[in-house]
Amino acid sequence: MGVFFITKIKISWDEVHSLAEELEHVSSKKLIDKLDAFLGFPSFDPHGDPIPDTKGKIKHTSKIPLSDLPLHTPATVCQVANQSMELLTLLQHKKITIGTLVEVKKQFGFDGSLELKIKRSVITISHQLAKQVYVAYEP
Repeated sequence: MGVFFITKIKISWDEVHSLAEELEHVSSKKLIDKLDAFLGFPSFDPHGDPIPDTKGKIKHTSKIPLSDLPLHTPATVCQVANQSMELLTLLQHKKITIGTLVEVKKQFGFDGSLELKIKRSVITISHQLAKQVYVAYEP
């Protein structure tokens, strides 16, 4: 449901979790199947959590916390561990969402904060935030 809210109705990802929980109680298999087909059978929700297929199987991806990404290695944001409103709002402000291509340019020894390249911008995020963001990474 979260994918539907974000991609089709344009509800922000920091609002989608509570709305999706409300609709999880819908018991119409036909409606659920139609929505799933309409969305192209997504494997992950808007926060990167896996969605089981109709047989209950879950697709797994190789991921690491952004805080562990080696310098100068491009990776794609694939999941957010902490889905609190505060964290999602901060990520949205930093323009970091699922699917964002990031590259760690520098890590500061003092506090572990990271300088990230996102598209043509360079931003700094805290080590605490970087531990909550997971990226798809193949060494």
